[in-house]
Parts: sequence; C-alpha cells; structure tokens
Amino acid sequence: MTNLLLNIDAGTIDWSRAQFALTAIYHWFFVPLTLGLAVIMGIMETLYYRTEDEFWRDTAKFWQKLFGINFAMGVATGIILEFEFGTNWSNYSWFVGDIFGAPLAIEGIVAFFMESTFVAVMFFGWNKVSREFHLASTWLTGLGATISAWWILVANAWMQYPVGCEFNPDTMRNEMVSFAEVALSPFAVSKFCHTVTSAWVIGGIFTVGVSCWYLMKRRHTKMALESLKIGAAVGLVAALLTAVTGHKSAQDVAAVQPMKLAAMEALQDGGNGVGLKLVEGIEVPYALSFMATNDFNGYVPGINDLLNGYKRPDGTVELSVDEKIERGRKAIEALAEYRQGKADGVSETALIVPRDTLSAYMKYFGYGYIKDKAQVVPPIAVNFWAFRIMVGVGCLLIAYFALLLVLTFKVPFLSDFTRRLLAALRILPKTAAGGNDVTNLPTWHYWLAIILIPLAYIGSECGWLVAEFGRQPWTIQDMLPTWVAVSDLHASSVMLTFFIFLVLFTTMLAVEIRILLKQIKKGPDCE
Repeated sequence: MTNLLLNIDAGTIDWSRAQFALTAIYHWFFVPLTLGLAVIMGIMETLYYRTEDEFWRDTAKFWQKLFGINFAMGVATGIILEFEFGTNWSNYSWFVGDIFGAPLAIEGIVAFFMESTFVAVMFFGWNKVSREFHLASTWLTGLGATISAWWILVANAWMQYPVGCEFNPDTMRNEMVSFAEVALSPFAVSKFCHTVTSAWVIGGIFTVGVSCWYLMKRRHTKMALESLKIGAAVGLVAALLTAVTGHKSAQDVAAVQPMKLAAMEALQDGGNGVGLKLVEGIEVPYALSFMATNDFNGYVPGINDLLNGYKRPDGTVELSVDEKIERGRKAIEALAEYRQGKADGVSETALIVPRDTLSAYMKYFGYGYIKDKAQVVPPIAVNFWAFRIMVGVGCLLIAYFALLLVLTFKVPFLSDFTRRLLAALRILPKTAAGGNDVTNLPTWHYWLAIILIPLAYIGSECGWLVAEFGRQPWTIQDMLPTWVAVSDLHASSVMLTFFIFLVLFTTMLAVEIRILLKQIKKGPDCE
C-alpha cells in the first residue's frame, strides 16, 4: 500500500471507472421498478385477500408479470456489478474487503435467497397454496428485495462515510471492529430511506403511465382506473417521503461530505445564511443553510473554504487540503518505515514511533496520494445540474400525483365554478361540472403520464450521479482515491469489456422493454 500503483496507466483508471458506471447505471434501470412494483402488487393482492373479488386477483397477477420480467434482468446486472470489484478494483477489494464484503455476503446469502424462494411461490403458487400463504409470499418477495437493497446501500454508505473499522498495518487491510456501526450508520439509514422511497415513486409513475395508456385506448378501463388510483396514491406518499428523507440526506452530506454539498451548489465561498440556487443568478434566500443545518442562518463552507481551511462556528479549525496532504504523506512514510522494520526483524520498541505516527495521521492517509489540491474538487457542473434535475423532477411528480388524485376522487372542496374553469383550461373533461371522470380526461393527461416514466428514471439516475460524482476523487471518502483502488490491468482489456458490456446491457434493456410492451399490449388475462 505504500506505493500502490501510482504510475498506473491513466487509461486503465478511466476505463475502469467508465465500466463500473455503465454497469451501475444499467443495473439501476431495473432495481427501482422492482422495489416499486413490489409495493403495488402487494397492495392489490391484499385487496383480493380482503374482498375475495376475482378482479383484484387478475389485477395483481398482471402487475406481478411485469414485476417478474424486470426482476430477472435486475439480478443479471447486479451479479456482474459485484464481480467487477474483484476484476477491476482488486486493490480496493484487498484494502477494505473485510468490511465491504460483509454486507454484500449477507445480501447474497439472506436477502437474495429469501426473495428467490418466495418469488417462486408468488408466481407458481396460485391455487396451490392457501390465500394467506400466497399473500405472505408476495409481500415477502418485496421485503426480500428491500432487504437486499438495504445491505447494498450499507456497503455504498460505508464508502461515503467509513466507520466501524481500524487499519491493521500488519495485514495492510482495514478491518471491521464494529459491525453495528457499519450496518446502522446514520448515513446508511438516510441513504436507504431516500433510495427506497424514490424507487416507490418509480413504481407509482410506471403504474400510472401504463394505466393511462389503457384509458387512452379505452381498454381494461376498470383495471386501469383502480390501478391508477393505487399508483397515484403510492407515488404521492413516496414522493413526499423522498423529499423528507432527501432533506435528512443533505444534512448528512453537509456533515461528512461538505465538498460534495459545495459542488452540488457550485458554492465557491461559504458563509452564514446561504441561499439555494435554482439556476445561476436565481436563488432562494437562506435555503441552503436550512437544508444543510436546519438553521436559516447556519454556516455552510464553500469550495475555497474547504481547500484553504477555515474556522467552524464552534471554534474548531478545519485543516487546508495542503495540510491534509502533508499529514497523509507522513502516514504513508510511517507505514513504509513500520513495514520495513517488521521485514528487518527490528524490536517492537523500535516500531513504536512509526506505529504511533501512523495512528495519529491515519485519518488523512488517502490525502497522501493527492498530488494537487484541485483533485479533491468533484466535477461541479455534473453535480450542480444533476441535483437540480433530480429535485425538479421530484417536485413535478409530487404536483402530478396530487392532481391525479384530485381528478380521480370526487373532491368536495372543488366548487362548480372551479370545475368549469378547470374544464375550460382542459385540465378536467367538459363533463366535470357534475363530478370527476378520469376515464374521459383530455388526451394530454395520458401522454404526460407516459412521458413522466422516462423522466422519473432520469431524475432517479441523476440522484446516483450526485451521490457518486460528488464523492470524487474518493473510492472511499478521505481514505482511498480511485487511482489507488484499481487493478493493474491493461487499458485495452478494460476497454474491450466495456464495449462488450455496453452491447450486452443495451440488448438486455431493449429485450426487457420489448417484453414489457408486449405484455402491456396483451393486458391482463381476464377483465
């Protein structure tokens, strides 16, 4: 770890990052729909269990088919994603494999087998097991997928905020000292809640979009109307929860990844009572301070503050990046001296000084590989715009789900005049004066719902761009830069597999979309 391939080909680093990003982006096309549809189909089968109405059974089976198509694709990309830690990021896997591997192992052994077992009962157990057991299997399938997401997000959160570990200079590895700190990290809890609720939003808008297509085509209108109600209700609740959990995530980022927050806002110089930029030149006064600290006059450091060092409101001093680099290099030198002393068989007494120096400066170990302080600034443009797209899409979905619920249910507070006005604006149908008729809405409503499906995915992917680009250049925050974590591979090998995966994943996505569209066009087996 003392030289750690600092002269590795830059092309290998870039292509390894590109390949992992490609796999993660494609994998995330499938995951949120799996988590979202799990809730939708669980609610529908619960209604079948409570009412014994065959309509709800047929409706649940229809959405379960769409869930199954998507589920299979998600598993395939997820397996490849985990393999890449060993193939392209072997130094990372060696350095922190004891910690990072634990949640992934639990995810594979417990959660994956749980959902794999109950998904079989859900699909093939109709009329073969009791209604109670089948209902439980449906919910347990969704729960297994959610638990799977929990452990994966625990692993990712640890990379953003490494806790519960100590570096062992004898094994050259970070070793877990507290599983509870890793598994129950506040950063992990916030990330899980925000990610899963955002996935429910995807499930809600997908259900609404498919239902609106049926309403536009005047097919399966009863199923479409009831599914739309459930999708809009789940979507609205989930979107509001996503906003709340997003606020908590922002506070966590402000506390442990302030450079990420500064990049998200393109904030060069911080201060108290900082506004939140909508776009360059337009901002909401004091909003960023509130988002980061829950105090409208709270202090938020900017990029220059973080690079050059600053004094926090509590009086403590944040070191400049140059000072952190100096301390990091001292840690690396102390580690080299300790390792050499061990190899030469010197006494334990002689190793006290390098061991103590390493312990004192280990917090800055990763900075020892930084050559220029500008390297610790994430890509500002990507973070700035990805964050705004994510938030903008979220606000649009909240407004749309709320509008749909108003249009779907008879809302007593809408006066006749308001209904006529909304009808004149082509927001409600012309027959709306006597009540709401969502099966006869202006066509633009249905097209908007369909268009919002890919838009919601764009917003979701932008959230991951912020999470991952925002922590650059770190593979593990403050501990391991990306160029130290990669495997010693030739760039051409990684480039070749990048394009193989690009073709493979694109084909898989195209196949899934084709099968989904074919199944949607076919519709439920019975009305």
